[in-house]
Amino acid sequence: MRNDRVDAKEREVQSTGNQCESSNDSGRSYSCARAPVGNSGTDSRPPGRRRKKDVMIRLPLGVAVLRDPAFNKGSAFTEQERDALGIRGLLPPRVHAIEEQVIRVLGNVRRKTTDLDKYIFLAGLQDRNMTLFYRLLLENLEELMPIVYTPTVGQACLEYSYIMRRPHGIFITAKDRGGIADLLRNSRIQDIRIIVVTDGERILGLGDIGADGMGIPAGKLALYTACGGIHPYQALPVTIDVGTENEDLLNDRLYIGLRQRRVRGEAYDRLIDEFVAAVEEVFPGALVQFEDFANRNAFRILQKYRDKTCCFNDDIQGTAAVTLAGLYSAVRAAGGHLRDHKYLFLGAGEAGIGTGDLLVSAIAAEGVSEAEARLRCWFVDSKGLVVNSRTDLKEQKLPYAHDHEFIADFAACVEDLKPTAIIGVSGKPRTFTRQVLETMARLNERPIVFALSNPTSKTECTAEEAYAWTEGRAIFAGGSPFDPVRTHGMTFVPAQGNNVYIFPGVGLGVIASRATHVTDEMFLVAARSLAQHVSYADLSQGRVYPPLPKIREVSAAIAAEVAEVAYRRGLALNPKPDDLGAYIKSIMYYPEYHRFV
Repeated sequence: MRNDRVDAKEREVQSTGNQCESSNDSGRSYSCARAPVGNSGTDSRPPGRRRKKDVMIRLPLGVAVLRDPAFNKGSAFTEQERDALGIRGLLPPRVHAIEEQVIRVLGNVRRKTTDLDKYIFLAGLQDRNMTLFYRLLLENLEELMPIVYTPTVGQACLEYSYIMRRPHGIFITAKDRGGIADLLRNSRIQDIRIIVVTDGERILGLGDIGADGMGIPAGKLALYTACGGIHPYQALPVTIDVGTENEDLLNDRLYIGLRQRRVRGEAYDRLIDEFVAAVEEVFPGALVQFEDFANRNAFRILQKYRDKTCCFNDDIQGTAAVTLAGLYSAVRAAGGHLRDHKYLFLGAGEAGIGTGDLLVSAIAAEGVSEAEARLRCWFVDSKGLVVNSRTDLKEQKLPYAHDHEFIADFAACVEDLKPTAIIGVSGKPRTFTRQVLETMARLNERPIVFALSNPTSKTECTAEEAYAWTEGRAIFAGGSPFDPVRTHGMTFVPAQGNNVYIFPGVGLGVIASRATHVTDEMFLVAARSLAQHVSYADLSQGRVYPPLPKIREVSAAIAAEVAEVAYRRGLALNPKPDDLGAYIKSIMYYPEYHRFV
């Protein structure tokens, strides 16, 4: 028999289309939909085979549940649920527990022959059965995160126009000015707490791929859910499509975005202004994460809005925090404190400068002046060493323009400056050459080598190269995952400096406290919290980050630290719970099936 709970759930998951509700003598509710026989009213079949009218299809409302990824359980619907929802016979007779379903779909994933095929399969699962998708991801993070996100998401973005099955999120274009709030209201869910937005101009190390960059915010939000416990229906991916400079896309008739040159200048700024205002109007208090904007826009957008709304830039601040956490761990292994080391960055864009700024704050907290802390951080950009005699430096680089002769070659910079740590955020592959790494090994007993550019094709060096060319003495972290390395009689487990260690916890802390702003202090405490979860056993294996299976524990701890900052600084709108840590764990989403009866 049906009950009120099922009736309410059916109303919640009404099928879409030209439908009506009716009932039969048994009292069972039905959804009826017209199935058109032609194409927009015109039947192209030969006259002798045309039908005279549309066919009326009557479907139990329970079918809407099967079609809704938020409520579909597949073979896990119980006998009672199948009767109550009117779906008996529409599923195979055997009832499976979710644990059995996980075994089945994991086997299907593993049978795929390429990572891109695995990505497509998992995207389809997410569209069919959201709960099962997240349970599978959560229980197999080390295996599946490289598929759902970096490095495979890079290839998926390059082919997004060809592999997209069901669009996720909201696409806003330059032609939608004046109506962005209405577009946001088209979102199926209105309790949005986190938005990840990109304009597709600097996707990973791949550059401008326009609307095809939607794979990035969609992937990030999947990790918010799996790693941070953010409910998937509190998160919204957004792409702002203002065109592209990518000639291949402009000439591709199948490209899904605007086939026009990028909108620049005042028109671009007005569009971003309207978007931020629309978020405040439609989803007041939602956290906005800016993702993969080009350098020309990323810094100034962050500076413009960081004190006006609840937002952050993951490429600048998230990367900074995860890199700083890795450095905290690395100096534990190398010896000394942050203030005792010299850091040479290859790359002076969002990731590099953002990390430098946070690192300076962390060094200064160890008892030195900010000026002294900056002198420990050096940068090499596409032209060469950042020094004060250069006249071509952008504003964000000027604080790191030290008094030194200009050197164009990175290897020469390593030889001259004698850094204890090199940090690659350049997107230029194989720039940590054998010469560079052998020099680092000669200068340091435990050289710190962070090759953080991703995807893997853009990394400054591989883990194997870092260990082999430093006689196994390097303290290594990569931006992409690497397999364990056996060299010089030792086995190393390379660490991945992935922002997933930071942004889910930050977002969870913002939601828990309803913070009105996101501050640099929040990222500083997040970095410290992450580093505290690295054990001596991890360090002995070469890890400077904790194993991924601990990520939910790490995210909850980071969230508590972030929320604590919000309460301490008067930025929290929610009253502070007696036990902040317990409260945060209580609101974390766990993927388990809804019970209908």
